[in-house]
Amino acid sequence: MTADAPADGPTIEWLTVPDVAERLGETPGRVNRLFDERYLIAVRRDGIRVVPAVFLDGDRPLPSLRGTVILLQDAGFDDEEIITWLFSDEPELGHPPIESLVAGRKAEVRRVAAALA
Repeated sequence: MTADAPADGPTIEWLTVPDVAERLGETPGRVNRLFDERYLIAVRRDGIRVVPAVFLDGDRPLPSLRGTVILLQDAGFDDEEIITWLFSDEPELGHPPIESLVAGRKAEVRRVAAALA
């Protein structure tokens, strides 16, 4: 499933919970625990809970995601707003924050995210 991200961001490939479970080699129940523990976040699209595919790093959640999600959640963002921010162009970074997280540059993303609080 693909859908557009924010107008100024990249297109997002969405995965359903069963898709995520298959990619991680886990059960859907374990994937739900990853949501509870904030290792992954999801939104509903057409009534189905979905996760951006880029949130997975091979057979595990993207390591830099959890701390960033918690920081944004503490700043008052809900999961929809977190995903929108991660995929929107961020002027201070010069690109969407998700690009920095994927590249392993979590400190710069968290610096910008902390300023939002």
